[in-house]
Amino acid sequence: MIPHKSGFRAGRLGTLLIAWIVLFAPTQRNNFGFSLGASASNAQSIRVLVLGDSLSAGYGLDPEQAFPALLEERARRSGLPVEVVNAGVSGDTTASGLRRINWLLRSPVDVLLLELGANDGLRGVSPETTYRNLQEIVDRARTSKPAIEIILAGMMVPPNMGADYSRKFRAVFPTLAAEKDLHLIPFLLEGVAGNPSLNLPDGIHPNSAGHRILADNVWKVLGPILQKIAATGVAGTSGLSR
Repeated sequence: MIPHKSGFRAGRLGTLLIAWIVLFAPTQRNNFGFSLGASASNAQSIRVLVLGDSLSAGYGLDPEQAFPALLEERARRSGLPVEVVNAGVSGDTTASGLRRINWLLRSPVDVLLLELGANDGLRGVSPETTYRNLQEIVDRARTSKPAIEIILAGMMVPPNMGADYSRKFRAVFPTLAAEKDLHLIPFLLEGVAGNPSLNLPDGIHPNSAGHRILADNVWKVLGPILQKIAATGVAGTSGLSR
């Protein structure tokens, strides 16, 4: 994952490449925090499921500092009845997400934020495989919840993977978004990647300030979707009136 602009310094590449492996470390924290039945208290909520890796899990931070929690807080401050379910697991690949999605879809979901792919890139998984896994997750979500809104978070890989691989990997996300009519966040880490002041000492995972920027990046896409659902009363599987 690298920024669009030249703020990523080549001289720091060696250090950052070592830090990338931290993405593979399993988290000890359970981020799911929900049961498979909607309770009366959340029956009228718009439910957002964040299916992701260490970025969603908030690696190295308290759960309330990670961007999914910040999104829920922001929505509620805006008067929107939103519950954000953080299903981020450090080290997850698109294949891992595909294995988990059916179970997660047993619970009500109105908006799916799909934040996976970074670990595929770091492991050198073919972009075609990443594409197919993400596509299958999307297809299963829509089969289970026909009215679901899906947001895809774009990712990038560091330049050591080679120019051709980096180009093909980066293209996975806008290509899939266009084919499947998804909402696209062009690059989740825009404004954060490569900035030491916005990342933990490992140089790759955002700190609390970085997560606030991630929340801003997501909100630009998620906010209007939530407003539309709240205004129309039409949500994929929640208790909102149809």
